[in-house]
Amino acid sequence: MGKTPNVTPVSLEIFRSALTAIAEEMGTVLTLSSYSPNIKERRDFSCALFDIRGRLIAQGDHMPVHLGAMPDSVASALAAFTEFAPGDVVILNDPYLGGSHLPDITLIAPIYVEVEGKQRLIGFAANRAHHSDVGGISPGSMPLATEVYQEGVIIPPSKLWDAGRLNQPLLSLILRNIRTPDERRGDLAAQIAANRTAGRRLQELVERWGIQVLEAHIDALIAYAQRITEAAIEAIPDGTYYFVDYLDDDGVTDEPVMIRVAVTVQGKHITVDFSGSSPQTRGNVNTVAAVTRSAVYYVVRCLMPSDAPTNAGTFAPVTVLAPEGTVVHARPPAAVAQGNVETSQRITDVVLGALAQVLPATIPAAGQGTMNNITAGGFDPRTQQPFAYYETMGGGMGASLGQSGLSGVHVHMSNTLNTPVEAFEYAYPMRIMRYQLREGSGGVGAACGGDGLVREIQFEVPTEVTLLSDRRRFAPYGLQGGEPGAKGENRLLSEGKETVLPGKVHLRVQPGDRLIIATPGGGGWGSPSPVEPGK
Repeated sequence: MGKTPNVTPVSLEIFRSALTAIAEEMGTVLTLSSYSPNIKERRDFSCALFDIRGRLIAQGDHMPVHLGAMPDSVASALAAFTEFAPGDVVILNDPYLGGSHLPDITLIAPIYVEVEGKQRLIGFAANRAHHSDVGGISPGSMPLATEVYQEGVIIPPSKLWDAGRLNQPLLSLILRNIRTPDERRGDLAAQIAANRTAGRRLQELVERWGIQVLEAHIDALIAYAQRITEAAIEAIPDGTYYFVDYLDDDGVTDEPVMIRVAVTVQGKHITVDFSGSSPQTRGNVNTVAAVTRSAVYYVVRCLMPSDAPTNAGTFAPVTVLAPEGTVVHARPPAAVAQGNVETSQRITDVVLGALAQVLPATIPAAGQGTMNNITAGGFDPRTQQPFAYYETMGGGMGASLGQSGLSGVHVHMSNTLNTPVEAFEYAYPMRIMRYQLREGSGGVGAACGGDGLVREIQFEVPTEVTLLSDRRRFAPYGLQGGEPGAKGENRLLSEGKETVLPGKVHLRVQPGDRLIIATPGGGGWGSPSPVEPGK
């Protein structure tokens, strides 16, 4: 038997950095190769590496809502296929089989390296990207749906490439159900290129270190991450902490949707229980269990040192209890498009709110608590082709002890950029008439919450628009005496009349109409200093 490779703190850190760099390079390739502004400009994607058992071993600094759920995608691929070959690529977006919502398409590729003249499977590369359209009842595939079938084409785990050969009938079937097939084909090709990059880089690591050193460091890195997570949890006083918050509605009825949590800390383990949350809804604010876990994992990761590795070990001391049939663990065929973008934000808010009771100096006030999703589509006379636009918009970050919140940024489960005005107007028959910070929208406190944004869009052609936003009725909460952030607002200017729109709405607009989206501010932290008389 060969000698067990020696793992030292120095070698482990070098190894961790090398794996993280590969995941980050995957993201760079995806950014530079993609077609759509949503991926190229906004970087609405995530990349990660997994070992041969499907354990997460490294991830890029990408989208939290993607990364925590991606292990379920890899698990579904491993369950669907007992054998892999070099050149395989598995595609999926089914929320109930490892996906999140249908626009997020995941590509998983087995990584084979040459060892002693033979090809050996050592792990998997995976990336998930939000495609601006995957079919469904409205452009952008984020409709006000009541069942998942209305939200777009559903792709169970399938081999898009089989041993290096493209499955052209499958690709043709997918693209035939999409409004913008050329753009989708280009984005899928970029995702494939990102995974191939990971394969080349891991081959270089094996050639440099050897396969036994690689495998020993993977196990050590996962164990190291678990120890760091356990230490972070152990620093929280034991006990059970409760919090309740609400989504404005589900987009079908006006009834608020409750998210209730009980966070129990016991030694080195934390249990997050969502029992008592609202039943799954008719509208599409439902989440699948993977998205709920993803939001919880994100909060736990925030309690750890910023330079700690994130991998399967990070999740090991965390138990998530999400009763099936509730809004945080829906049964099919429930619609789930908003669950990934809106409900994930509220899940984050309630878990942070519970922990704020015992970690007041650590936990910030609520951020904007919504991704302010807008989709729009129609026919572009410049290209003589359909177009589909999707974007999430930043807002205010919550304040914390001694630190005001940032303004006009994506918070928590979203980690994207805003589409630059120049890229937006080049790609779509729309114009940005106003784009500014929403001054004064952050909650007042000893530290003030960040301000939201205002974006005014003028439409140049008849366009179908869907808004999926929240925090229009329930403001982002302040903490420790800080005031809440301002609620968001949606308005439409048409034929000289201004109409206040609900947070979740589908409408058809005409040339010259203007849509104004004002995003929420973040909550304030701490009681504002009293003003002395005469000052």
